[in-house]
Amino acid sequence: MSNPVIVLSKLRREFPSGGGSVVALKDIDLTIRAGEMVAITGASGSGKSTLMNILGCLDRPTSGSYRISGHETASLTADELAALRREHFGFIFQRYHLLTELSAVGNVEIPAIYAGEAREKRRARATELLARLGMSDRAGHRPNQLSGGQQQRVSIARALMNGATVILADEPTGALDKNSGEEVLRIIDELHAEGKTIIIVTHDAAVAARAGRIIDLSDGIIVSDRVTKSVAAETMRSGASAAGQIVRTPALWSWRLLDHITEVFRMATLSMAAHKLRTFLTMLGIIIGIASVVSIVALGSVAKQKVLSDISSLGTNTIEIFPGKDLGDVRSTKVRTLVIADAKALLQQAYVDGVTPTVSTSTTLRSGPLEASALINGVGEQYFSVKGTKLAAGAFFDAADVRDMKQDVVIDENTRQTFFGDDPDGPIGKVILVGKVPCRVIGVTQQQQGGFGSSQNLSVYLPYTTVQARFLGSSSLRSILVRVNNNAATDDAEQEVIRLLMLRHRLKDFVILNTDDIRKTITSSTETLTLMIVAIAVISLLVGGIGVMNIMLVTVSERIGEIGVRMAVGARRSDILQQFLIEAAIVCFVAGALGVSVALGFGAAFNALVPKFQLSFSWISIVAAFLCSTGIGVVFGYLPARQASFLDPSAALSRD
Repeated sequence: MSNPVIVLSKLRREFPSGGGSVVALKDIDLTIRAGEMVAITGASGSGKSTLMNILGCLDRPTSGSYRISGHETASLTADELAALRREHFGFIFQRYHLLTELSAVGNVEIPAIYAGEAREKRRARATELLARLGMSDRAGHRPNQLSGGQQQRVSIARALMNGATVILADEPTGALDKNSGEEVLRIIDELHAEGKTIIIVTHDAAVAARAGRIIDLSDGIIVSDRVTKSVAAETMRSGASAAGQIVRTPALWSWRLLDHITEVFRMATLSMAAHKLRTFLTMLGIIIGIASVVSIVALGSVAKQKVLSDISSLGTNTIEIFPGKDLGDVRSTKVRTLVIADAKALLQQAYVDGVTPTVSTSTTLRSGPLEASALINGVGEQYFSVKGTKLAAGAFFDAADVRDMKQDVVIDENTRQTFFGDDPDGPIGKVILVGKVPCRVIGVTQQQQGGFGSSQNLSVYLPYTTVQARFLGSSSLRSILVRVNNNAATDDAEQEVIRLLMLRHRLKDFVILNTDDIRKTITSSTETLTLMIVAIAVISLLVGGIGVMNIMLVTVSERIGEIGVRMAVGARRSDILQQFLIEAAIVCFVAGALGVSVALGFGAAFNALVPKFQLSFSWISIVAAFLCSTGIGVVFGYLPARQASFLDPSAALSRD
């Protein structure tokens, strides 16, 4: 007689119920030998399904002993029990429990995937098993394209995939018509004849009669255990052997890891494709969040550049040098050491974008019968670019005009309104008297709305050489205005200006007015605003992540049956955890790509509608968006994935 495969001793299973417990199995003693075909029968609620779950290591007893080939199952970890289910047991379920997104051959392959079998080898074996069961022409069909009998054959092929020595059949013909049921029983008889240990749970007396041994349960107790055929003869003829040594689960980080991850990835994508709407809804929050972040970073960048450009045009990145030891020095008018040579020396410095000498005086402007007091500004040709002044009409004077002391004048908008407001031909080319000096108007400046230094007084601009020669009779300067390069720090530039002038003058007879404080204040305000908007976008990402977690939790509850099937055929907890984590990561990665695409589309539309503001997207922000979205999938998908991995196999199967 063959060796015992299964030995139960005083096995008891209780389930909590309200404040107490319900006893499903009461001190069961049972031995099943290799090669036996055993039928477990009993009325509904007798405990036969509970016994089947414990025999298949889908459930654990509350007390007592369950030994498989001499090994106590109570001492095995969850992954070691998974290895037993994967390598020694094959399950045939009443409701087939096939995964709808996989083909017949894909369903048969699942146990071998979790066993780490190479793809070509497992595909060949799955195809061979389906051919043996008469399913060659249906191997590529999905479960909803197969009849009940065909689905049960696929279930049988899956049970045999890893060479199981013990076949557990739970009401294998319960959902089949008579002909299909007979065909399935014939296949089970053949498996028994090959030496498989067959355990059938059934309420059908005709099915039980095919077994060599029938065990009757009632209220969790074995009420009869009778042999209907010669077990010794059956097992010796079949050449059956014991289940063998328990194989410890190999380490996950083995050479099979890449193929394993590839298969988990493939199963995750198939599951996502099978539930497109749910997948899209999971993605939606991330798409919105990523699109917002990328777009806002681009908008913030272009807005900051625009603000800085506007600030620069108002002259806020300038340094102005005056004679005197300090601002308000009463002796500053007597200091004559600030000269044009200083301006030329400053112009040679790398941190300088432009330099203009300035002189000034006040006099009376006359044109025809009109006259008014005005400020006369003697400036260099770079003054207008340094101050960011723009033309409304005409032109600015150039270096040749400065050199030749031309009597060309550029007037401001207030002067134009005062002297030429009703003139349809405008002021360009007209002559006005600046004091007693006739000057030709060559340009009109735009009004600087809110600009620094703007006023309602009349201002006109002449070459500083003309003002020095015609009005002042002195070569000294009122000030030197320096525009700092945008790439240079204004504070550092100020120190360099001081160092240079100290070398030239040998003493500090000048004072510096740095307008960068205004620039810093406005820049700080724009950065604060950008940070606030980005924070709002990040919050939307977090909300999207919470949405992912919630939908993944719902997904787990919807797929409990699938999780139970995967565990029944040998999936470890880590396999389930990886699959759900990979699904969440894929969903969020794809959502990140879609979010970036939406942002790029928004940018193209924005640039077309608002040509003055051209959005440019940073590759850093795009890569960061991808990493962020994938990270959200992993972080927020972990809790649902962990919950899925800790589900009890028998409870999961019973809730399908």
